[in-house]
Amino acid sequence: MVSLLRQQKIRNILLQALFAGIVLLVVIGGWRNAQHALSSQNVVSGFGFLHKSTGWDVNFSLLPASPNDPYWWFFVIGIVNTLFLGILGLTLATFIGGLVGLFRTSSNDLLQLLGRIYVDFFRNIPLILQVFFWYSLVTNLPAPRNAMEFGPLTLSNRGVYMPALNVGGWHVAGAAVTLLLALALPLWLRTTRRLASPPEQRGALVWGVLGGGLLLAAAILLLGRAPGAALIDPPRLQGLNMRGGLRVSPEFTALLVAIGIYGGAYIGEIVRGGFKAVGKGQTEAAHSLGLSPWQSFSRIRLPLALRAMLPILANQYIWLIKATTLGIAVGFTDFFMIVAVTINQSGQTLEAIAILMVGFLAINLSIAAIFNRINRAIALKGNQLRS
Repeated sequence: MVSLLRQQKIRNILLQALFAGIVLLVVIGGWRNAQHALSSQNVVSGFGFLHKSTGWDVNFSLLPASPNDPYWWFFVIGIVNTLFLGILGLTLATFIGGLVGLFRTSSNDLLQLLGRIYVDFFRNIPLILQVFFWYSLVTNLPAPRNAMEFGPLTLSNRGVYMPALNVGGWHVAGAAVTLLLALALPLWLRTTRRLASPPEQRGALVWGVLGGGLLLAAAILLLGRAPGAALIDPPRLQGLNMRGGLRVSPEFTALLVAIGIYGGAYIGEIVRGGFKAVGKGQTEAAHSLGLSPWQSFSRIRLPLALRAMLPILANQYIWLIKATTLGIAVGFTDFFMIVAVTINQSGQTLEAIAILMVGFLAINLSIAAIFNRINRAIALKGNQLRS
């Protein structure tokens, strides 16, 4: 026993187990004290309320919802709404941030100035103020009878309307998953080393997988089309309101625009820092080998910059996902708002907060795991600091 304790690895394991045991005892003690305090006030604790009917409705849901649904289903709706807003917000912020970062690293003085003005302006205004600004702007748009049209979009004070597919929800989800696979698999086929053929000889396979995936997605949409209806359902004015099409609520629109613009300012600086981390010698070596400016950017600067961006970009994505909780300020039905209303309606404060914490931990740890996997996959192998 004494010989085992002399080993550093064994001592580290025992110390970690002791620390974990102390933390577990503190959590159990706090939970028992909370249960005792609640029982002394005749407050029922536990998660049995999850199967009770809520009695209230939500104003935005990607899933079917009614006041008779149980609390656990409303928590699922809140998580799906949060993920939907977060994914679209991160996509918009990444697109804007990429453009701003390229502006900031451009050799054109005007583009550099525009990028700097954008970052200095939007990064220094609190996000909640930007949410209120965009929400006020959307809700003060003209009424549907005087709605503004920008191509396929129709803007009014009741939301943004756009053409929609006359396709069932599950068919749309299936087509979306198929489309994502059709885009992801060709990228994997171009880079994987698990195939016997070299990457430059996989062109026919890549294009075949991409074309087959696109055809399969189109077939799923056609199969899910409502009988006798056109595939595309455009919005149209009927009476005092818009009918048909897809309506994006003012709350969702304000949050999406605010997160995209605010997050884009931070991501733009991350992109700028990533490109600045690439040494000039790398670019000069590419030019000396006869690579064109686009080849130098796509094969040298961008891959090296991505390796520098990813760790900081993961932190920014996690922060922006947590920023979706600001939806409660404008009445958007996200995960946080569902929990807040549940606490007011059921009085199950500790249980609802525990569900909220577990939900956001699962989302953010999943994002961190994905980025860590990507980081390990693209990391340069070996020691780069050789004499």
